[in-house]
Order: sequence, then structure tokens, then C-alpha cells
Amino acid sequence: MIAEVLAGQTEAFHELIRPYERSVYLMALSMLRNEAEAEDVAQEAFIKAYRNLGRFRSEARFSTWLIAIALNEARARLRRKLPGLTDSIDDTDGPVVPAQLTDWREIPSETLERQEIRSLIRRALDQLPLPYREVFVLREIEERNVKETAETLGITIASVKMRLHRARMMLQKQLAPQLASVSSKRRRFPWF
Repeated sequence: MIAEVLAGQTEAFHELIRPYERSVYLMALSMLRNEAEAEDVAQEAFIKAYRNLGRFRSEARFSTWLIAIALNEARARLRRKLPGLTDSIDDTDGPVVPAQLTDWREIPSETLERQEIRSLIRRALDQLPLPYREVFVLREIEERNVKETAETLGITIASVKMRLHRARMMLQKQLAPQLASVSSKRRRFPWF
């Protein structure tokens, strides 16, 4: 299909991107948390992909290349809105010490409303620093493998693994107390 588009059959471009429209939009939405801006970013990503299709190298999958364009567009929009997001993730307050991950199956989800849990998780995910959120979204929500995630973000596989681990730890640290307090409140006052 790429060859057809490059040969002048521009209508084939829509068929080329159709399977990825939702993924591109969801990636933008997860980064920007605004539907209108996510639509704008997705549209801009498709336009840039069309204009630069001749530069696409088949070393990576087309979907990886397209998501990378969308990710760069979302990052650019975030940098314009919140300039502090470009700070280095290497500037930490001290050494990062691995902690034991909690078994998420212990969460008494049967006592919580789905919407409450989603809201807590969404807020926690929104508070992750951008580099960690990007990796978490690609790996855990988009279900991309480590290699695709590294290619999309332009980082090493080791960096993907490290950022994903740190993202999980940050989410656990933030969510565990909130979910525990919601759980204990439900047990004491089951009628709420």
C-alpha cells in the first residue's frame, strides 16, 4: 500500500492508516487527556505521515512509525502547554530503590464501583512524569512489546524496562493507600 501511495494513488493512504486510527487517537488522548486536542494531534500525525511517507524505512513496522509521529506531536503540544515537562528524568532526589510489587489481585474490586477504580487509576496515571507515562501507556495499555516501545520512543530496551518498572512503582505507591482506604471504608459502611 505504501508503494501505491508513493506512486500517486493518494486514496490508498486512508486504507493504509485505517487500522491504526484508534491506536493513534488513544495514544494522543492518554497523553493529552483532552478529546479535542487528541483528535487534532491524530489528524496532524496522519498529515505528517502522508507528507513524509517517502522517508519511511521498513526497518520498523508502519504502526510503530505512525505512533511515534503521534507521540512526538502530543509531546510538542504538551511542551507548549507545560514547559516543565521537558525536565530530565535522570534528575531524581536520590537513588531509586526497587520495592516489592503488591499483588493487585488483593484489591477488593467486588466492593468498589468500576468507575471509582478507573477514576483513581486515571488520576494516578495523569500524575506520572511524561517519560514514564509514555512507556506505561505503550506497554500496558497499547500492549506493545519492549522492542516496539523502544523504537517508538527512540530509547533503548533497557530504558523501556527501567521506566516501566519505575512507572509501576510510582502507580503502586500512589494507588495502594487510596484503594486501601476506599476498601476499609466500604467494609465499615457497606450501605455507602
